[in-house]
Amino acid sequence: MAEYKIPGVSRKQGKVRDCYDFGDSLLLVSTDRISAFDWILPTPIPDKGKVLNQMAEFWFNMLGVPNHLLTTHVDTMPFPAGVDRSWFAGRSMLGKKCEVVPIECVVRGYLSGSGWKEYQANGTVCGVELPRGLRESDKLEQPIFTPSTKAVEGHDENISFTQMAELVGLDIAEELRDKSIRIFQKGAEYALSRGIIIADTKFEFGRLGSEILLIDEVLTPDSSRFWPVDLYEPGHAQPSYDKQFVRDWLQNDAEWDKNSPPPVLPEVIVQKTREKYIEAFIKLTGSPLKL
Repeated sequence: MAEYKIPGVSRKQGKVRDCYDFGDSLLLVSTDRISAFDWILPTPIPDKGKVLNQMAEFWFNMLGVPNHLLTTHVDTMPFPAGVDRSWFAGRSMLGKKCEVVPIECVVRGYLSGSGWKEYQANGTVCGVELPRGLRESDKLEQPIFTPSTKAVEGHDENISFTQMAELVGLDIAEELRDKSIRIFQKGAEYALSRGIIIADTKFEFGRLGSEILLIDEVLTPDSSRFWPVDLYEPGHAQPSYDKQFVRDWLQNDAEWDKNSPPPVLPEVIVQKTREKYIEAFIKLTGSPLKL
């Protein structure tokens, strides 16, 4: 499905989301674009944006945490005259305009990904010392908070809590750390009851006056690592509800050097990835995706 642009409204385009500035509010549009290895791929995943948007809406409503969400009903959004509102239905949310805190608030409950690689080398994850003898995908005794800076392009950079406090102030750093861990624990406990392990995730926050709000997306397959409970087996990498099929194909079958424009995805990879996103949504929310 071709992407739609709102004429006459300022737009910032991220890898997956488009953000439109409506003055005192922002419209976040989750497209079907998919990224991997810091590239936006030429092949979209149909309905992926609807999964991300509707899952984020579910969590914003369920978590009971102050957040930026105003509405997801396109009929009440301040679009200019003549805009095709139907294209935005199910994939858009209007949010309060905040001053973004320039930190990715990462919480890890399991040892995986880059954290596992660092642990093998140093016994730490983002500088946080962990017990010896842990296996890949092991559950940690307590979730750990490992902040990073927000990169406009390329990789975010891991920083220590002390560095975070120097950037945003100790009071804000402590508040964001504690909020992030609480939100992660509540979300992970709920997801476990629905058959999904949330291994790790990242949150973003914004300031609106004196209030700190949870913003952007929350606990989606793009911002988190989701594993099926019934297949969980520590000691190796886990199957996941995200773009695993895409990454595996790009790394193992595509003969792509990751330095040149990425190749078009085969239809079977597109369909498998779409199915995994939708499966995760239905499993977590108990509701069908609004297409």
